[in-house]
Amino acid sequence: MTDITPAGSMTDLTDDPDAPLLEVRNLAVSFRTTGGEVRAVEDASFTLRRGSALAIVGESGSGKSTTAMACIGLLPGNGRVTSGSILFEGQDLVELPEARMRSIRGRAIGLVPQDPMSNLNPVTKIGTQVAETLLVHGMATKKNVKQRVIEVLTAAGLPDAGERAKQYPHEFSGGMRQRALIAIGLACQPRLLIADEPTSALDVTVQRTILDQIETMTDQLGTSVLLITHDLGLAAERASQLVVMHRGRVVETGPADQLLNDPQHPYTQSLVRAAPSVAAVRLRPGAFTADSATRRKLAEEAFAEHEAGHGTAASLDSGQASAAGGSPAPSSPAGAHAATSSADRPAGPADHASAPPNIVEIRDLTKVYKRRGSKEDFYAAKNVTLDVPRGQTVAIVGESGSGKTTTARMLLKLIEPTSGTMTFDGMDVATLDKAQLNDFRQRVQPIFQDPYSSLNPMFTIERIVEEPLNAYKRGSKKERSARVRELMDQVSLPQNALRRYPAELSGGQRQRVAIARALALQPELIVCDEPVSALDVLVQAQILKLLGDLQSELGLSYLFISHDLAVVRLISDYVCVMKDGELVEAASSEEVFQNPRHPYTRKLLASIPGNELKIDEDLAS
Repeated sequence: MTDITPAGSMTDLTDDPDAPLLEVRNLAVSFRTTGGEVRAVEDASFTLRRGSALAIVGESGSGKSTTAMACIGLLPGNGRVTSGSILFEGQDLVELPEARMRSIRGRAIGLVPQDPMSNLNPVTKIGTQVAETLLVHGMATKKNVKQRVIEVLTAAGLPDAGERAKQYPHEFSGGMRQRALIAIGLACQPRLLIADEPTSALDVTVQRTILDQIETMTDQLGTSVLLITHDLGLAAERASQLVVMHRGRVVETGPADQLLNDPQHPYTQSLVRAAPSVAAVRLRPGAFTADSATRRKLAEEAFAEHEAGHGTAASLDSGQASAAGGSPAPSSPAGAHAATSSADRPAGPADHASAPPNIVEIRDLTKVYKRRGSKEDFYAAKNVTLDVPRGQTVAIVGESGSGKTTTARMLLKLIEPTSGTMTFDGMDVATLDKAQLNDFRQRVQPIFQDPYSSLNPMFTIERIVEEPLNAYKRGSKKERSARVRELMDQVSLPQNALRRYPAELSGGQRQRVAIARALALQPELIVCDEPVSALDVLVQAQILKLLGDLQSELGLSYLFISHDLAVVRLISDYVCVMKDGELVEAASSEEVFQNPRHPYTRKLLASIPGNELKIDEDLAS
């Protein structure tokens, strides 16, 4: 690897190599809002040693990113440190004027932020952005800055760095943009690197590559790392010490192995239990046994707790009251194209005793796009063949660009296939007339990835859930209103949420609204396109369990799209692995995870953060 340390660089290290690099003591951070002052962090304390890695773990709103931004002096304008100290090499950063912080920020403390698209200047070349950092901190001269930029980008793992330096952020892939941020963050060889969710938007294989790059570079430079993440497995794999934050407070600290296998705080225990793992078994959903009144009461209590300021977004989502028992979901030892008998299927909203055992059959499905300025066509999906057995879950997994979402969109008839056939309940989807297509769109419903953009922000929750009923003229106004309230009970949302807007709900609640909307027309197949990838691990676990329970209760079939194999392990009966538009492996979930045959499947499994960690089985179960 290229050495990125320039001759004569400053070190500024203290004389005592055993002294802590960063000490946060009794830190409190508040934000001024129109509703008064909000305490985001209270009494937070931890210590980071030189040359080591420490991870702060917690869900959204726990205060982990606020703590990190306080350490680098980048709190928003309405935020301030109200008490406590942040000692960096013995110097209290809280007391420093902004001019002095600017000299430390970037030079002594580097930052790799979460979203490269919003943190890279879209109208400035990558090389210019790296050069700016080097010149501002005196790490290069105008004479040698171009060479230094190439060295820094090469060290960050960007091939052909000289040419890449001349490109703009939109010309980079997500992984390449993240490497550019790493290059900027480490360009000045800082003693501390703050990595704030540096890989949360990346596929698992790209994620491992980026984390390996950070680890290699920081090891070479002797840089300490403060990692911010909601992924407990990733944190334990990449950091020797963990700090768990909940509702703005540090609730537990200690070595990674200790916190994984012997967590003391209930919140840490819940994180360990909720973390998806390929070692876990398929969730066996049970039908709802609590009646509507009980589910409604529990949901309203959780909502009221949050409104009173005593809960977080995650606690707000915990109002689900589903039974752990019930009959296990049917499974078949055969592969993804196996049929199940009608006797083994859960009862659905209609009698399917005489219906085909597979609700969906896809054969040689292909989607080709013409490339502008090129004679070669682009195959987004190529000869995809798979079945979805009635009442069961088939997952399609793969990296971005593998063709999984393209396949789902063709099934939903949002895009037309170039060739191949699709049948739904024995009907050829391509030949449906207007009346049949109208019926098809009611029986097949989607749940999209992002609960923040898939709901109309100008509509109330009641209007959002009722919209499909209005569009297809289902029932009278009174009957539609009753159906909406029934759906709210099914997804464990309180009735008083109906008057609210999406912006007033948490991410998990919004996804529950999206699920309620999808259920409104009593569909038989739901296409779930990355439905939990935008959610924290605790909320993710709740939504997965809700989907499983609804499948058991209503006899739903799922086509589940995901790049996260650990999530797929929990929800799927069958798994189809896609790469570069083609299906490379298809088998039962058990077979894929216990005996993966294709090298690409094995690569995906090996790339999952925390995959090699050993967690006590009793605790994880």
